[in-house]
Amino acid sequence: MSRMVFCQVLKSEAEGLDSPPYPGELGQQIFENVSKQGWQQWLERLTIIINENRLNTADPGSLDLIEKHMTGFLFGEGDLGQLPPGFVPPGAKK
Repeated sequence: MSRMVFCQVLKSEAEGLDSPPYPGELGQQIFENVSKQGWQQWLERLTIIINENRLNTADPGSLDLIEKHMTGFLFGEGDLGQLPPGFVPPGAKK
């Protein structure tokens, strides 16, 4: 049987992750409170954040910003986590 969690992203009970997806305490917090579906939604948002902000994942400053977006998206902490201002999904009318 799958491990179930109350997902902070979906705000409902859902199948949990198989292992912590991120190192340290934050990874454990994600493992305990975010579902597989919620994590997938974060990965999709992460792609948008990296592309729209032209972030470099090899840059420590970019990684710090990504982590702030992650905690904002997953747990509603801080001011970040929303779609970048002015973001228009591909194929949408401007």
